[in-house]
Amino acid sequence: MVIIVQFAAGLLFGLGLLVSGMADPAKVQGFLDVAGQWDPSLALVMAGAIGVGYFAFRKACGRPLSFLGEEMRLPGAEAIDRRLLLGSLLFGAGWGMAGYCPGPALVAFAGGSAEASVFLVAMLCGMAAFEIMERMVLRKGALACN
Repeated sequence: MVIIVQFAAGLLFGLGLLVSGMADPAKVQGFLDVAGQWDPSLALVMAGAIGVGYFAFRKACGRPLSFLGEEMRLPGAEAIDRRLLLGSLLFGAGWGMAGYCPGPALVAFAGGSAEASVFLVAMLCGMAAFEIMERMVLRKGALACN
């Protein structure tokens, strides 16, 4: 039952991305072009997502189990640090240049977009580079303590 609900939620999310225009890089870049021909329509999509997320997280806070009986695993970090700020800047810059973020890129990839394919390969390479650098930093820290 859980996997069916997960599939349905993912399908609904993907359809929402398609209907809202989030899987269209030109629409996203039009939204980000506040100094040119700004398209504010995605602001409504974001406001809706924030509203749904706000109430969903409020309902989920403090619950040990989901409605389907699965363990709740909500994010725990609350600190705004240098890593979060730099990561946010990189994410935003990539989103602005490519017109994709991960979810819409997967939807566009499933629709056969060559641009989305290139974006996903670049995203996976970036994730792998981060993991390699993170392990190197952790290894250096472990060596410094010995």
